[in-house]
Amino acid sequence: MSATTFQRRALPILTPDKVSELKPELADVIEYRKSGLSVNWIIGCPLECGYCVRHLFDNFAMKVPRRLMSDEQAVAALVSHPYFRPHKTPIQLLNRATDPMLPAVKPHLFNMLRQLDEQGLTNHVLVITRWRVDPEDCAVLNSFTNLRLTVLVTHSGIDNPKIEPVDSSIAASTLRTLYEHAERYRTVLYWRPIVPGLNDSDEHMARARELSAHAHATVFTGLFFRKEISAYYEAHGLPMPYEDTARRKIMPEAAEQRILDYFHRPENTDAPWGALFRKTSCGVAYAHGEADYNGHYGIQELCDICPQEQLAVCRKAWVKPDLTEVTREASALGATGDVEIDDRAIIVEGLDEPPRYYLQHGFGYQCHDRAKPHHHRQHGRAPIGWQAENGKPTP
Repeated sequence: MSATTFQRRALPILTPDKVSELKPELADVIEYRKSGLSVNWIIGCPLECGYCVRHLFDNFAMKVPRRLMSDEQAVAALVSHPYFRPHKTPIQLLNRATDPMLPAVKPHLFNMLRQLDEQGLTNHVLVITRWRVDPEDCAVLNSFTNLRLTVLVTHSGIDNPKIEPVDSSIAASTLRTLYEHAERYRTVLYWRPIVPGLNDSDEHMARARELSAHAHATVFTGLFFRKEISAYYEAHGLPMPYEDTARRKIMPEAAEQRILDYFHRPENTDAPWGALFRKTSCGVAYAHGEADYNGHYGIQELCDICPQEQLAVCRKAWVKPDLTEVTREASALGATGDVEIDDRAIIVEGLDEPPRYYLQHGFGYQCHDRAKPHHHRQHGRAPIGWQAENGKPTP
């Protein structure tokens, strides 16, 4: 596509008056999430997935994608962000308020990737889609020579069109196409959201296991079910997946065990679960042959399904950081109280998620809030459907 053609087809940019009407969180183009600095300079999506996080930003009704700023401004905002480290900070593009592979959005995604790649940056870049990808798109994705690019394909297998109007066969086809043509990028089967009784039957799991053969790694996770999403379900007469909402994703213990039992192959002694992972960064790191940049190796119960070769890579890279250095950096970010480092994580007080992720990615070591502990085995998940070691429900 020529520059002239691209400019003619470019998505319009919202006026400052329109931007001021958005929730501040939506108008803020960059958000630091666990999987990296998330850049969302385009908002609006027609796919209408009932569980979409767009409910949290009050823009689920915005079906036509629009830009908040130009692609060039988005690049500048990213690389000048105080938490951005060249070659180190993982990046996510357009994962919050649109699908990056929609026909109107895709040229802007490619433009952003091209500009970052031409700066010689080697950061991990994650692109998440459930929409169509063709061989021509794969050729563009293969053309980036510096970025460590991963395309994660969301596939749930949910058959209820009121919850997920987009047929999962589209994502399945996209995954196969991406995997078949992958050269410089990697592709991950993002099996989510898994909801007991909705898409965890033997048939659903057989489909996921078959699709996992067309990906460099498979990551499974549960449902992000906040009060805004619950309200949408209730207003539209959708079956409630859980009685309660939660701050973290819900992945009940029994549902996880069903998945592990189904995937387990004892004859594969080095990788009895295949390339199956609980955490996004673990799957991405494995796909690129690198250690997990989130330092999950310290949370050993997360690693018990990882291939032996990946465990060796993460073990070699995982080093407990120096307490003095961590304390100095944490204090500069606004931490209060004592900083602690145990064999699992850095533990701090007074820091919200962005500075904690900054420390986590900088040291390659988990960083937790003392007030919001990560419980054993349910690490980073909601307590719904889990029991503590003593058999009682977790707090």
